[in-house]
Amino acid sequence: MSKYIMAFDAGTTSERAIIFDKNGEIVSVAQKEFNQIYPQPGWVEHNPMEIWSSQVGVAVEAMAKAGIDAGQIEAIGITNQRETTIVWDKNTGLPIYNAIVWQCRRTTGYCTEIEEYSSMIRAKTGLIIDPYFSATKLKWILDNVKGARERAQKGDLLFGTVETWIIWKLTKGQVHVTDYSNASRTMLFNINTLNWDEDICKLLDIPMCMLPTPVPNSKVYGETAPEYLGGSIKIGGAAGDQQAALFGQTCFRKGDMKNTYGTGCFLLMNTGDKPTFSENGLVTTIGWGINGKLTYALEGSVFMGGALVQWLRDELPMINTAAETEEIAMRVKDTNGCYIVPAFTGLGAPYWKPDAKGIICGLTRGVGRDHIVRAALDAIVYQVNDIVSAMEQDANCKVGVLKVDGGASNNNYLVKTQADISDTKVIRPKCVETTALGAAYLAGLAVGYWKDEAEIENSTKDFDEFSPVMDAAERSERLKGWNEAVSLLTGSSKGMK
Repeated sequence: MSKYIMAFDAGTTSERAIIFDKNGEIVSVAQKEFNQIYPQPGWVEHNPMEIWSSQVGVAVEAMAKAGIDAGQIEAIGITNQRETTIVWDKNTGLPIYNAIVWQCRRTTGYCTEIEEYSSMIRAKTGLIIDPYFSATKLKWILDNVKGARERAQKGDLLFGTVETWIIWKLTKGQVHVTDYSNASRTMLFNINTLNWDEDICKLLDIPMCMLPTPVPNSKVYGETAPEYLGGSIKIGGAAGDQQAALFGQTCFRKGDMKNTYGTGCFLLMNTGDKPTFSENGLVTTIGWGINGKLTYALEGSVFMGGALVQWLRDELPMINTAAETEEIAMRVKDTNGCYIVPAFTGLGAPYWKPDAKGIICGLTRGVGRDHIVRAALDAIVYQVNDIVSAMEQDANCKVGVLKVDGGASNNNYLVKTQADISDTKVIRPKCVETTALGAAYLAGLAVGYWKDEAEIENSTKDFDEFSPVMDAAERSERLKGWNEAVSLLTGSSKGMK
């Protein structure tokens, strides 16, 4: 009887379950989108119960599609949208408020108020004070839901990011844990000591009794209650989506780098067994912890990646599907001087301007729909390149290869342009589901499905490669225009290459 690993991919817009075989190839996939909730401009929420029910539903569906039962699943690995914050009653299992999503900017004002603590928080957590991270979202819930802080202090409420919530529900409240990578995104976790930080929790008035136990990324945490999936299955690993993608891309060596083109774009570089603190607006995070060994990473986040294409489709609308942007962009030779700076939810790394608003500039009578669509794809490329440049400065080296994944990486125009603008070879695996694959690898290692990282690396194959062909003068001119556009929002340019 064949054995498999199942990955739960709890994303920002949908839940997916993907079943992988020993070669890391997909056997079955099921996916379900869930509702996005926007109570006010800049606020983003999800219904935690919908996250939970959708995830179980797609897991059952994926198994049914492949004719696989619970006895054939060696382990489940979980990967998730990070920073998204859930608080629930441990007695009833019910959330006390909607999940506050990583994109939500409601705590911008409070982040400004605690700016004087930025050096302390940076040294302990590796993060920049920003509403992006979980800490101030959790504080907001405790401050604004009636009786929440008192209930938390009594030990009745629990906090977790999405993987914590799913594991708690799968085990019927028996296991309340968070993996190191997700913990490192909360702005409450000391990445040097691997403990929740008392000083930061005191500053934000967060009762530490509601925090989950931090655990390695590859370890059996418990088993699913048998009634959910037709039998008990080991839960063998978890990682935030971007760290999971770094692992799934086999970026096992110091200096290896990947970018995921998703709702946002997330660039991570493996920095080895010691944290590297950026001088160029990046954050320091834990990549993963396995068998007592930690791997750290530098990360830069672009808030509007694929979400910019969704805006073209849903709000303007200029396109019918995201896939058609490749053909539209190729109809014109350039953007005719048009630039989009998509600061819809502020600017992320390396600028960190949470109050910035998006702009379209360089408009003339000759700029048409096709130019704007191309400018949107170029905006994604430029934002990623800003982070590549910052990482090169922090690492004091030229990036040789950029591995890419995520849905938008299927767009050949986007990937080719990334190679040109970043002057770097870009490698795209044939299977771009590397986030789920990384979670599967972590769970598989925990139960011996794969022996070690070397076996995983040897099983990977089938890549597309894109090499830069743009001449230096054109690259410089295009980047000059981008930096000028960004300076309209920031008042200065980072001067990226």
